[in-house]
Amino acid sequence: MNDATPPNRCRIVLIVPPDASAARIGAAFDGGDIASLILPENGMDEASFQAFAEKIVPAAQAAGIAVIIAGDTRIAGRVQADGIHVEVGKAELAETIEHFQPRLMVGAGGAKTRDDALELGETRPDYIFFGRFGYDNKPEPHPRNLSLGRWWADMIQIPCIVMAGSDIASVEAVAATGCEFVALSSAVFAEGVDPKAAIASANVLLDETAPRFED
Repeated sequence: MNDATPPNRCRIVLIVPPDASAARIGAAFDGGDIASLILPENGMDEASFQAFAEKIVPAAQAAGIAVIIAGDTRIAGRVQADGIHVEVGKAELAETIEHFQPRLMVGAGGAKTRDDALELGETRPDYIFFGRFGYDNKPEPHPRNLSLGRWWADMIQIPCIVMAGSDIASVEAVAATGCEFVALSSAVFAEGVDPKAAIASANVLLDETAPRFED
């Protein structure tokens, strides 16, 4: 469960991978500070995804974690999520933002270059995400994501999330970019990993190494 006052440094965004059970997701919540949870549909049909989200959303929100539904705006509304994550072009992103902000946070992913990111940023999403769901299969973060995150954090006020690697220790490299959020998925939910212990370890590393933000 999160503290009442969040830490003044890079924080964790948890991305739910395919086949993660509600029990393991809930265990992660007990590991310490988590800013938000992104819940992709992960190949589920609409009814299954909604039923799964209905289990996860209240538990996460009770732990002080904002829940962001990836891709399905209707389900986001039905389950009373806090936000939506989309990977679309500038025009469609602008329409989504116009329709849903400020009732829901709207986050943007899919940018692979600086030009992509700047174009999406013109629409003023609540955050921009550098990385791809399910591609955190190496211990270290992808160098392109680190580079984009460092550049964005230096130049742009809109917060950014950078995908970490499959090793919990990779949060240190992400935080060093100056980004506001580090995304974790396989490092927390891979087979044989204790989600609670993984989140606790990540928070210790961030407490010890992450730059502090100005108030």
